[in-house]
Amino acid sequence: MPSLSDWQIPTAARPKPQDYRYDLEAALAAVVDVRASIPAEAFTAEILGTERSGHGVLIRKDGVVLTIGYLVTEADTIWLGLADGRTVPGHVLGYDQATGFGLIQALARLELPSLLLGDSAAAKTGERVVVAGAGGRARAVAARIVAKQEFAGYWEYVLDEAIFTAPAHPHWGGTACIGPAGNLIGIGSLQLERAREGGRAEPINMVVPINLLKPILDDMLTLGQASKPPRPWLGLYATEVENRIVIMGLAGKGPAQRADLKTGDVVVSVAGEAVSDLAGFFHKIWTLGNAGVEVPLKIWREGRTFDVRVASGDRNRFLKGPSVH
Repeated sequence: MPSLSDWQIPTAARPKPQDYRYDLEAALAAVVDVRASIPAEAFTAEILGTERSGHGVLIRKDGVVLTIGYLVTEADTIWLGLADGRTVPGHVLGYDQATGFGLIQALARLELPSLLLGDSAAAKTGERVVVAGAGGRARAVAARIVAKQEFAGYWEYVLDEAIFTAPAHPHWGGTACIGPAGNLIGIGSLQLERAREGGRAEPINMVVPINLLKPILDDMLTLGQASKPPRPWLGLYATEVENRIVIMGLAGKGPAQRADLKTGDVVVSVAGEAVSDLAGFFHKIWTLGNAGVEVPLKIWREGRTFDVRVASGDRNRFLKGPSVH
């Protein structure tokens, strides 16, 4: 990904102040540049890298910045770049694996406007939104919500109703999705593609809805994570292939690897219940109990079917946790 300092959104795709009922420039000023350094020995270093960059959104006047969690997971150094050219240090307050959010505390006065949290449940398909990176209108996209639907990620992640926007922002990680009232309705997470008429693929952004933050915000601020019991985690990466769940990778030293699961294994059932879609697979695991519960799987491998019982883990125990101040 190019440096966040050497790119701009094409003029035609940028939001125009007259098209919005709120102060667009003030809203965009709440978005900051986020750069994180992660120790080489960190659990996520091999997959996500040791130098990560993206965006964050100031959501409180006391310097609390909301971002997407993968940017700051296990980070030991955080720098925030502001529109006036200043760079200030920050530290990670917490991250939540279930939603994907991360929180940063700025360690200097930002003197920027903050964005109020909106109501993502009220956002409607077809509505005009702004998907904004740090740097004002030159790094913001005038977009619309093109879908609100379930999203399942291969890393044991499900959103029951994610927000999808187009045109896509090219540097999506941690972007602010600003709704029609000028409030924050989500945080950019991924770029995906959807099929259009004629077989043409259109890039879109997946946005994590802000309403998922509200029940856990106080816990993240004080504890570094949500206080509810963690979900069972198997440490595998899975995909759907013709209505089958196929394991395409394993987390090093994770529960699935310890249970001798292999890349290419097909998961036939969980606790005796057949699974054929990724969200259903993960949801079934999570219904069995909290982290540590034993997960019975039926596996197909090279023409034979057999049973495996995986002692699930707590994903957070594999990660370097943020310091709680």
